[in-house]
Amino acid sequence: MVGEETAILILREGQGVGTRWRIDHDNMIIGREEDCDIVLPSRQVSRNHARIRRSGGRHILEDLGSKNGTFVNGRELTEPYTLQDGDEIQIALSFKLFFVDAGATVPLFFEGRAGLHLDKDAKSVWIKGRELDPPLSLAQYRLLELLSDNEGKVCSRDEVVQAVWPDDVEEGVSEQAIDALARRLRERLSELDPDHQYIVTVRGHGFRFDNLR
Repeated sequence: MVGEETAILILREGQGVGTRWRIDHDNMIIGREEDCDIVLPSRQVSRNHARIRRSGGRHILEDLGSKNGTFVNGRELTEPYTLQDGDEIQIALSFKLFFVDAGATVPLFFEGRAGLHLDKDAKSVWIKGRELDPPLSLAQYRLLELLSDNEGKVCSRDEVVQAVWPDDVEEGVSEQAIDALARRLRERLSELDPDHQYIVTVRGHGFRFDNLR
């Protein structure tokens, strides 16, 4: 259940699928700028794309003059819209978010779905509809989040060190430590899906995330 006082948005399509944001301010800006409340990193998304405003217990969605539009349930938003539980919000052509009203049950998006998804709020990992339990260690989660956020791209070992061990960058982290972390992460993910390798080693370059489609 979602907390009775807080509605949430769940990202169901786009980079970072499964991410949740609590609508816990009276005004929340959606856009690609890093200072937005809900950051959606795509050039198709305007810097300040849309806003969700709380008023009298309602959540009102407004487009902020975006270039590529805001859509609710497939229809382009041309005036403020009062969100209802279960509404699908599309931002430009890049992202789809699901609105879950305060007190409503979060839909089981992950049930029966292929692939791996992160719930960044809870720092949990879902594979083929099942949550990985016990959860990953902090280092394992940081590595998986880095690779997942850069799906399809090779992340260098230096990028891994920056993301996983930011306090140890100057002292250096051994190749063996990086390889051991990647190996253990693969083992943990294989607990729920032994037939697919999500973490691919690209020799001489680094690692790549390969999600199951």
